[in-house]
Amino acid sequence: MSDAEPVRVAFVCVQNAGRSQMSTAFAEAERDARGLTDIVEILTGGTHPADHVHEAVVTVMGEAGFDLSGNVPREIATEELESCDYVATMGCSTLELDADASEVDVRDWALADPDGRPLDEVREIRDEVRARVSALFDEIEREVLPSA
Repeated sequence: MSDAEPVRVAFVCVQNAGRSQMSTAFAEAERDARGLTDIVEILTGGTHPADHVHEAVVTVMGEAGFDLSGNVPREIATEELESCDYVATMGCSTLELDADASEVDVRDWALADPDGRPLDEVREIRDEVRARVSALFDEIEREVLPSA
């Protein structure tokens, strides 16, 4: 990671309608709270995006203070991901990144899909996502701000 280039972080799943949307919302909040707005760029997308964010995800994220009601899942290209420093997949990705030939740090979080699950289970997934995003930002912060 160069000092001149931002740290690029992507959160990816197939539909970009649940876990990756939650991850992105938490990552944006972490980035802002840690004063890394000028240092960290956040991307999100899916390999086969849905038409809308899952209603249960909108509901439980609303409970946590995040409004995802206007978010629209988007497709993300392999080229975009190859330009990232970190890519977190949610356990369902169909990515075709060659981890051995790439300098991208790819992490498969293997999270349960919230689609169609009861709200209590979606809340548990949300809380796991929040914890993983926070831990990832701890790592990023140590990398870009060694005195942190």
